[in-house]
Formats: sequence, structure tokens, C-alpha cells
Amino acid sequence: MNYPQSFDRLLYILNDLREKCPWDKKQTIHSLRTQTIEELYELTDALTDSDWPGIKEELGDLLLHIVFYSKIASEQNQFNIGDVIEGICNKLVSRHPHIYADTKVKNEDEVKKNWEQLKLKEGKKSILSGVPQSLPPLSKSLVIQRKVKQVGFEWDNIADVKAKVKEEWTELQEAIEAGDHENSVKEFGDLLFSLVNYARFLKIDPEEALEMTNKKFKFRFEKIEVMAAGENKNLNELSLPEMDLLWNKAKLDDHLM
Repeated sequence: MNYPQSFDRLLYILNDLREKCPWDKKQTIHSLRTQTIEELYELTDALTDSDWPGIKEELGDLLLHIVFYSKIASEQNQFNIGDVIEGICNKLVSRHPHIYADTKVKNEDEVKKNWEQLKLKEGKKSILSGVPQSLPPLSKSLVIQRKVKQVGFEWDNIADVKAKVKEEWTELQEAIEAGDHENSVKEFGDLLFSLVNYARFLKIDPEEALEMTNKKFKFRFEKIEVMAAGENKNLNELSLPEMDLLWNKAKLDDHLM
């Protein structure tokens, strides 16, 4: 279906709410920040589950926030939603010279390299300057590695990456055996970073992989809680071998996830 007036309707509704609703009237860019992050994670959940109705709803919520921030900015004489849209249009055109100019590219990797080089020409001091500080650490590692790859800072092959993982594992064990907690923390971080790199070479999204494991663990653990309750027992009354037995039974129901 086509809704040519929907965006204008959204702007009208928000302007109306900003004027008349006590809650909407008091919002600032700072008060909305946490809610925006929450909405983004709700969208992420919907995307992970391929929940199309949920994706549609969460995209709407995010769009509302974008319009809301733009409304507040216009009240401060900073910019408006039109400026936001025009800005992204200009950026897309300037960052795609292989489409809108005469630059030639062979593949996706060259497109990404051009993108990062153009960002530096636009005044970015570092290829990593666009990495959000508030990004979750695991995701941040992946973004950092993808960005430095665009300037050739990359292992030659997956065997080198695998060797690096083994090296970091060994260094972690040495720190643990030495009883050096502070260095153990550092080496553990190095190991995680190298595992993210290994995942990238395997074309695995580490965030997605870890979330799949989180969901699987949660499903199985809740299952053994139910099975224990069916035997009129609490988990804290069971021995570890007994819980492990229930765990193995719960694994048989993984296909129900």
C-alpha cells in the first residue's frame, strides 16, 4: 500500500504532541537518549528473530525518535528534519562516486575502501574516529577490525589468525599461572579480540553467534527448571550430576526453540 502523506502526518502529530502533551513537552535530547538505545535493541531482537511485523513496528519507533530529535533541534535553531534528510542524501551521493561520478570499482571491498578514504578527506582525523564510544565492546572490536582492513591492516590468511588466537590463549594461561590478575584481564581481552578477528575471517558475526548461544542456554536452563519442578524439586536441591542429566534431556528439545 502507498501512503504518500504518512510522513507529513507523523510530523503533524509530533508537533501537536510537543505542544499539548505534558510528557512530550518536557523531553530533551538527553532524556530521550536511553529510550532510543532501548528501541534500537528492540529492533535488534526483531531482526535476529526475522520478526517482520516486529521489525516494522520497531522501525516506526526509531523513526519517531529521529523526528523527535529533529523537532527539538529546530526549537533550538540548530536544524530540522529536512536538513537531516538532505544531509544523508548528500553524503550518499558523495560517498558513492562509482555511481554518481566517474570512479571505477571492481568489487564490494573497493567500495568500502573508497568509503573510508572519502571520510578522511572530509576531515576525519583517523579511520577509527567514527567508531562510537558507547558501542558494546564485542561489536566495537568487529567494527574496528573491519575499518582497519580497508587500509590494508589485515592478516594475510586465516592460518595467521588462528595462530594468533593460540598465541593469546598461551599468554593468558601464563598470566593465570603467574597469579597476575591484572595481566590476566588484559590477556583475556586480547584473546577475545583475536577470537572476534577469527570469527570475521570465518564470516561469522560474533554478536549473532554469542546471542544464539545465550538463547540456547536460556532455553535449556528454563527447561531443566520445569523438569525439576515436575519432580517436586528445586534446582538448589539437586547435585551437579543430577542437573547435568536434566540438561542433556533438555538438549533433546533444542529443535523447539
